[in-house]
Amino acid sequence: MIHKIAVICCGLLLIGLAACTAGSETNLAATVTPSATFLVTVTSTPEPTQAPSQTSTPLPTPTVRPLVPNFKHIIVFFFENHEYGSVIGNPAMPNYNQYADENTILTQYYAIMHPSLPNYLAVFGGDTFGITSDCEKCFVPAPNLADQIEASGRTWRAYFQDMPRPCYVGDTVTYVQKHNPFMYFNDIRLNAIRCDRSIVPLAQLDTDLAAGTLPDFAYIMPNSCVSTDDDFSNPACTLSLADGWLGGVMGELLPYLNQRAASEPYLIAITWDEGQGDHSCCGLPPSAGGRVPTILISPLVKSGFLDNTPYTHYSLLKTIETAWGFPFLGHAADAENVLITAPWK
Repeated sequence: MIHKIAVICCGLLLIGLAACTAGSETNLAATVTPSATFLVTVTSTPEPTQAPSQTSTPLPTPTVRPLVPNFKHIIVFFFENHEYGSVIGNPAMPNYNQYADENTILTQYYAIMHPSLPNYLAVFGGDTFGITSDCEKCFVPAPNLADQIEASGRTWRAYFQDMPRPCYVGDTVTYVQKHNPFMYFNDIRLNAIRCDRSIVPLAQLDTDLAAGTLPDFAYIMPNSCVSTDDDFSNPACTLSLADGWLGGVMGELLPYLNQRAASEPYLIAITWDEGQGDHSCCGLPPSAGGRVPTILISPLVKSGFLDNTPYTHYSLLKTIETAWGFPFLGHAADAENVLITAPWK
């Protein structure tokens, strides 16, 4: 828009003053010239029109549910040489079946092969390393789950009933080395400080619970009789005995874990090294280690849940590694060995 502003400039003409003679008076007269008018043109630039301000509301970040919970404590129990059907529903094992009913049963869980030792190595090393017997001197120069646990800053300990002393090599009447996979890994057995600290008699569990120092990962193994190892020929070594022992240990362990569960979630896996048959799945040879009764106990598993997904011992290793963000060892990386995901709430 253009505005015209009239500016009036007035020029004043001063009339010279005449000198006054003595005794005479001079009149001052002022003559004003006619007014002069100037036109000044001013151009104003209109202000830009601004769009109304808008406040955007950020979209909420979607919650991504992990495939496996990040447990604080993972505890693994093993027993020996029984098929699914001989344990689940067996009145001789009321504790085991109560834990199963209140938590999750993996109904299609398979051992790798026969005999015992290759199955234990599979769970904690991701391979059988060509071992096909319960040999005592077939040591393995390979990485293992314990290495991963320590590298992550976590702690671990393996507890064995009737083990004579920490890091014991060999067998006794009721303690057998084949149930202790950690002794077969060179980087554990040959490191005396590490081995003495981490592979201990079962009595150490009571001490750790009393001191509030249960490690992040624990492996708990009964002796040959209590585990119902069929190589230990004794009519007293029954499923009922195994069930009573399990109830006693869990009676100490569960109060400790449940007291801390809100801030320290836990998982207990109870499984068996091999079955009595040759049932197979998941890319294993047609004759494998049998179908074994495996249960998962945790506040984070579904109660009374039957998971019918086919799994193997390698699946258990894969699931532990996923919970803690470890790379997969050996056959845990195989697609056929499925990650355990269905039971989590």
